[in-house]
Parts: sequence; structure tokens; C-alpha cells
Amino acid sequence: MEELAASVFSTNSGRVLFAALVGLAVFAFGYSLSLIMEGFSDPLKRRGARLVVKDADAAAKRRAQRITKVLQPIAGYVLPKEEWEKSETQRKLVNAGYRSSQATTLFYTVRVLLLIALPLGVLFLSRLFPEWTNQKVLFAAAVAGFVGLVAPGMVLDKLVEKRQRALRVAFPDALDLLVVCVESGLGLAQAIQRVSKELEVSHRELAEELTLVSVETRAGVERADALRNFAERTGLDDIRGLVALLVQTMRFGTSVADALRVYSEEFRDKRMQAAEELAAKIGTKMIFPLVVCLFPSFFLVAIGPAVLRMIDGFGMMAR
Repeated sequence: MEELAASVFSTNSGRVLFAALVGLAVFAFGYSLSLIMEGFSDPLKRRGARLVVKDADAAAKRRAQRITKVLQPIAGYVLPKEEWEKSETQRKLVNAGYRSSQATTLFYTVRVLLLIALPLGVLFLSRLFPEWTNQKVLFAAAVAGFVGLVAPGMVLDKLVEKRQRALRVAFPDALDLLVVCVESGLGLAQAIQRVSKELEVSHRELAEELTLVSVETRAGVERADALRNFAERTGLDDIRGLVALLVQTMRFGTSVADALRVYSEEFRDKRMQAAEELAAKIGTKMIFPLVVCLFPSFFLVAIGPAVLRMIDGFGMMAR
């Protein structure tokens, strides 16, 4: 009787505990959702969140400067000797959004530290596996060193791809806003500054690049050079085409509004053609999932009964 009561009590306790945990999770989810909605609806909190992000970015820049000061004495041993390799890495870092002069030193320092630390970590952890032979340990250390050498470059390529994807998504909106601003009577410099302010919340990466164009122009850099720097920092062919068009327009003195309108229409046609091309490739891309996933089940359903009957027939003949 006591054992039955204890089992019932434990079962009821488990149910009560489970219900309490579920209720707590639902309450936490609802409370978090209400805070998020309140943050989106309150402009004061949105402004405060942007200020917090800016303060965090400034703190991150200060930490990066302190790290580069510490790593400066070993820069000569870490940086590559070939100028083309250094310039290629600098270009990728700029395309990824790291425009600091010490970014290249920090990148190669991280690569060297990983190249040394990962094999040492493998050698240290090999003590936990006494059954490993020396050949296995050396092979694992070599693989770890190769990963430490290749991983920073792969991560950098992914960061470049991610940022260029964000810029590519934001570019049509920026182009339409630029056309509207120029056609309304603003100059090119004022239009770029206005578009950068409008995109500050929705497309932060492109807004930063356009702000840099305005800052360089106000600092005395030629507008054509500032636009070319903008194209080099982004690394997108669409932006290179826009910059080439604007430079040619400024050189020959033609209407900027007409040029932007024509480029906007051509860009829409280009996007439509790219979408149609992707849609045309769907049929070819669906062949492999169909062959691997659908056809085996289809053949099993269609031919399976006949195969079973043939097996039964041969079995009866054998008897």
C-alpha cells in the first residue's frame, strides 16, 4: 500500500513539475515577445538601442586597437613578404567591412596563432587517448595545423559573401531612392547623403558605405575618386556599373537624373533576367532529388508486387 501511494505521489509530483515548467516557459516566451514588440513600437527605445550598438562598436574598435598595439612588434614576422598576397588579403578585409589599417596584421597573427595552437592542443589532448599510436597523433596534429592555416581564410570568405549579399539586397532600394532624390532637385552629393540617412536602420552596411562617400567628398576627395573607392570597398559588379555611369555622366556633363533612370530600368531588367534564369534551372536541379528520393519509392510500389509474385511462383515451381 505504501509503495502504491509513493508511486502515485511521485507520478503526481512529476506531472505538477512538468506543468509548472511548461507554464514558466510560456510566461517567459510571452514576456520576451511583449518586450520585443514594445522595443519595436517605442521610438525612444529604438534610438537608445542604436546608441548602445554604436557604443559597442566603439568599444570593439578600442579593443582591436589595443590588440594591434600588442601585436605590432611581431608584425614583421607574421605579414607575408609578397605584396600581391598582402593586397589581396587587404581587399578581402575591406570587402568584409574591416577597414582598419591594422586588420591585415591581426588577420595574419590569428592565422599563425591557430597554426601553432591547434597542433599543440592535439598533442596535449592525445594523452587522454593512450591507445593512439604516434602516427595517428602526428597525422591529427598535421590536420589541425592545416585547419588552422585554412580556417581564417574560409571564415573571411564567408564574411565577404555575407556582407556582399546584404549590400546586393539593399542596392535596389538605394537606387530607387537615389533616382527619386535626384529627380526631386537634389544634387548628387546631397542625394547620396539623404539616401544614407534613409537606409541607416533597414540596410546598415550600404548606409555606412554611402556615408563614407559623403565624408570623403566633404574632406576634399574628388567625387569620382570617392565613388571609385565606394565600388572597391563593396566589390559588387552592380555598384561598379553605377559608379562608372556616374563618373561618365559627370565627365561629359549630361543629366544625372536621366542616367540614373536609365540605369534603374536596365537594372530591373537584369534582375528579372536573373530570376528567369534561376527559374529555368529548377527543372535540371530537381532531377537529382527526384532520382534519389522519389524514383526508388515509385519503383518499389509499382514493381514490388510483381517481384513478390514472381518469387512466390518460382518457389512453387521449386517444390
